[in-house]
Amino acid sequence: MGVPRNASQEEIKKAYYKLAHKYHPDKGGDEKKFKEINEAYQVLSDKEKRAQYDRFGRVFEGGQHPGGEGGSQPGFDFQWSWSSPEGTDFGFGDIGDIGEMMEEIFGFGGPRRKRDIKRGKDIEITLEVSLEEVIKGTERVIGLEKMVVCPRCQGTGAEPGSKIKECFSCRGTGQVQQIKRTIFGSFTRWTVCPECKGEGYIPEKPCNVCKGEGRIKEEVEMRIRIPRGVDTGQIIKLRGKGEAGRKGGRPGDLYVKILVKRHPLFERRGDDLYISFPISFSQAALGDQIEIPTLEGKRIFLKVPAGTDSGKVFRISGKGVPHFSGYGRGNLYVELIVKTPKHLTRKQRELLEQLRKEGI
Repeated sequence: MGVPRNASQEEIKKAYYKLAHKYHPDKGGDEKKFKEINEAYQVLSDKEKRAQYDRFGRVFEGGQHPGGEGGSQPGFDFQWSWSSPEGTDFGFGDIGDIGEMMEEIFGFGGPRRKRDIKRGKDIEITLEVSLEEVIKGTERVIGLEKMVVCPRCQGTGAEPGSKIKECFSCRGTGQVQQIKRTIFGSFTRWTVCPECKGEGYIPEKPCNVCKGEGRIKEEVEMRIRIPRGVDTGQIIKLRGKGEAGRKGGRPGDLYVKILVKRHPLFERRGDDLYISFPISFSQAALGDQIEIPTLEGKRIFLKVPAGTDSGKVFRISGKGVPHFSGYGRGNLYVELIVKTPKHLTRKQRELLEQLRKEGI
């Protein structure tokens, strides 16, 4: 298989995948080489057989060479079969790990594990919230069109009073065999039963409302709680609030992606808030106490020292956005911008002229 003697199981598995793709007969590869690759993997993937190989080399019970009569390989716990164009299946159902990988690579082999085909779809929506809602936390009520459990049959898909019977096509397995014939032989694969859609059972009389689906489309009102501190891009998962499953299957989940709207005054950076606040020249020169707006409606006063320059930033601790974890808050940063008056009265102009003469 082209791997070193001390190769790990993961390295062996990767090498097997690569070689199986390369030499599989259905892809134009060498049948003999393909069988040898499978023999090697069956030995190297089993701890006991690998230890035996490391100690004694290639050994087969009964002294027979692999690929003897009937295609069996004494000393190995699997049965190899290869079809002729007339019709023996090519199956991997009884060879453990190899069978699973063949199903992954080529879709062949025995019946696969039933997938949760009844499960409802997940729903993804984007919800726009304001910065005020982020600060306080809120609850939104939205209208959402989705598949819900049929009220007539309660999700069974059958008309009330009628029975649910085993599918005659797949005998309750939910899967049927398909035979594919190629120049290399015939291959058998398992696919979802088209009669019961993989469920294994069908209603004797389908529900008149949902036509046997077990669910109908309806607009429902949903209440979504928006926790404090959420940010743009965060996703809230509501388990079981997606679409109803088919015929009593599990519901999907609802994923709510948050988009925080831009605020006209405040800028959010992480959990900190920034605001630019204008003050007059006299306030900057003489000092003052100013009131800063907040997103919660509470009053915050900031003392402006005399001689404050334009662009000076003050930090107010614990007045930013609440941390999403629920503990603590970010800070509020206030940048003071000294406003230059655009329109002056005659008196203001005279006063400023006097100040200029004084060197101010």
